[in-house]
Amino acid sequence: MTDLEYMDHAEEALAAIERCCDQLNDRTDADLDNQRVGGMITITFVNGSQLIVNLQKPLHEIWLAARSGGYHYRFDGKAWVDTKTGEEFFAQLSREATAQAGMTLSFSGN
Repeated sequence: MTDLEYMDHAEEALAAIERCCDQLNDRTDADLDNQRVGGMITITFVNGSQLIVNLQKPLHEIWLAARSGGYHYRFDGKAWVDTKTGEEFFAQLSREATAQAGMTLSFSGN
């Protein structure tokens, strides 16, 4: 994958996260505070916990930092998948957000 292809796919993922946060705030009482600075999005929950998603351009990866740990994802041509487990990024993001918010939250790349 070229640097340009990576950035196109990575920017699509970050934009999807921002859209999902807005939609979740409209549909639920989650009250997510999402802030983007360059290639990093910080999602802050009412309880003060955070999820941090950031781009790792030299590695062509997206990293997710959560209370449960850190995760690294690479684009496989269809989706961002964990470099160790093969789990899809938005599924993990949904699970982590649900755990930290104390309510079911669903993120998707659409």
